[in-house]
Amino acid sequence: MLVIAGPNGAGKTSLLRILAGLSSPEAGEIHWGTKAIDDDESDYKSALIYIGHKLGFSINLTALENLRFWMQQREQPVNDDVIIDVLDDLALVGMEDVLVRQMSAGQQRRVALARLWLTPAKIWILDEPLTALDKFGIKLLQARMLAHIKRGGMIISTSHQQFAEDIPVRVLELEPS
Repeated sequence: MLVIAGPNGAGKTSLLRILAGLSSPEAGEIHWGTKAIDDDESDYKSALIYIGHKLGFSINLTALENLRFWMQQREQPVNDDVIIDVLDDLALVGMEDVLVRQMSAGQQRRVALARLWLTPAKIWILDEPLTALDKFGIKLLQARMLAHIKRGGMIISTSHQQFAEDIPVRVLELEPS
C-alpha cells in the first residue's frame, strides 16, 4: 500500500487521477508493465478500481440499483443476492432499496466502497477512503484492505488519517509547489 500524503493543494488528488487514467500528466507516461496505461492493448484499466472524493453514483437510485448498474458498466455479471450480501457485510442490509440521497454521508461512502467487495480489481486507487466513516466502517474497510494486500493486491491511497498498524504502508510525501 502506498499512501500519498501532503498538505491540501499539494497535488495528491491530481496524482491519483493521473494514475487512474482520468487525467494526463504534463510530461511523460505512466506504464503498467511494458505498456502505457492509455495504450488500447494495456490491461491496466480493467485491473483497477478508482474511488474518489465524488462517490460515483446517482443519489436518485437505491444502493442496489447503483451497484447493479456499476457492475453492468464493468461487464461483470452479478446477481442481487451477492450485492445484498456485500451490503450486509457493510452493515447496510435493509437499506438496499433506500435512495442514496436519503442515506447519511457514512452510509453513502459504504455504498461506494461496496465496489471493493464486488470487484476482482488488483489495483485500488482510493482518495480519502476513510472520510465520513465511523469506527466500525473504518475497521471494516481496513480489514478489507489488509486482505486485499495479502492476496497480492495493490492500494494507492491518500489519507489525512492513520491506517491500522497491521497494514504495511509506504508513504510518498508531496510538497506544495
